[in-house]
Amino acid sequence: MKAFTIPEFYRSPVISKVKQFRKIQDPRKKDNSPTVLDFGPVIYYVARHFGFCYGVENAIEIAFRALEENPGKRLFLLSEMIHNPEVNKDLSERGVQFLQDTEGKQLISFDTITPADIVMIPAFGAPVPLVKMLEERGIHTENYNTTCPFVERVWKKSEQIGKTKHTIIIHGKNKHEETRSTFSRSELDSEAVVVVRDMEESKRLGVYLLGKKSQSEFEQEFQGKFSKGFDITKHFEKVGVINQTTMLATETQEIADYVKGLMVEKYGKEKIAVHFADTRDTLCYATNENQEATYGLLETDADLAIVVGGYNSSNTSHLAELCSRKFPTYFIESAGEIADKNTIHHFDYPTKKHLITSPFLPVKEPVKIILTSGASCPDAVLEGVIRRLNEFYSVRSTEEVVKHLQAVSS
Repeated sequence: MKAFTIPEFYRSPVISKVKQFRKIQDPRKKDNSPTVLDFGPVIYYVARHFGFCYGVENAIEIAFRALEENPGKRLFLLSEMIHNPEVNKDLSERGVQFLQDTEGKQLISFDTITPADIVMIPAFGAPVPLVKMLEERGIHTENYNTTCPFVERVWKKSEQIGKTKHTIIIHGKNKHEETRSTFSRSELDSEAVVVVRDMEESKRLGVYLLGKKSQSEFEQEFQGKFSKGFDITKHFEKVGVINQTTMLATETQEIADYVKGLMVEKYGKEKIAVHFADTRDTLCYATNENQEATYGLLETDADLAIVVGGYNSSNTSHLAELCSRKFPTYFIESAGEIADKNTIHHFDYPTKKHLITSPFLPVKEPVKIILTSGASCPDAVLEGVIRRLNEFYSVRSTEEVVKHLQAVSS
């Protein structure tokens, strides 16, 4: 796989050694058990897969190349390049301006953009009408398009099944940048598109697929989540499921299996190949690996879990969701949210509330901590969390951490 050039300040000597150790130990990626870092009074169970993925490193490389190649020019991003506050802050401090927020709200008017400016497409992609509008203004985005290749693979599958007149069901969050980008392309490729957030909403859609509720009820229940002219009497004859790449991979597959079952019920098993498109290969490898590694964490006997990443990061939120099935779980953006040995500031994704928990570390030794991070979280941020926690257990320097890791991995 391609090696990207990203700033050294995103890297971590500690985490690099963890990843290199596991790469040598498990080159075929068959073992999802965590890496154990035993410091005596505190033990970390670090996920087999975590942190920057291919698409994120690709985006960071392109963004910093744009800065290097265009001194003196104004540089813009359509929205946050990735959902990580550290990375977006770094870009902002270097002069990159954001035209929209993550939900498409305008921050800087497009009327102020000129052909001399540089506009970058974020890793999530961009809706087709928006790209066309920029092109009509003489702004070329192709040189600094950071769209993740795995997102583009979903678009290609959408185009493929759209040509065979399948209605496209997108498993995603309908306001997320990636889902909005995928929707705009699916709308061009297919006769009809609809978005479902989860299995529960898929089951509600299933009632319409089987013709048990009316068009008006569909339009009311799925308002803002379907394409113009969607007709439930004809657009549920052939369907296929694709996904926002950061959703739970197991849930995407569960939804696809559920919808396939409905089509078997409706048309018979012998005709299923005509009425249902198999789209299994739209699942992102990195999302899948990180989630499978998190299931590996659930096999451990730990006291708590700490998940690190941006609060608006979909893939990180799902890692926190998985960890919370077994452990008290704290979703944080950085080490700065660990106030002291007793107090942690964290985010509850389901309620979108910022919480303070005290105490969060059990009064015992050793304390066993699950540790993972989202696909847009720099390794240096995760190392910062380890260093912060180690302060509470008299392990204070990076040098000590590296020495210990070498001893553990040798």
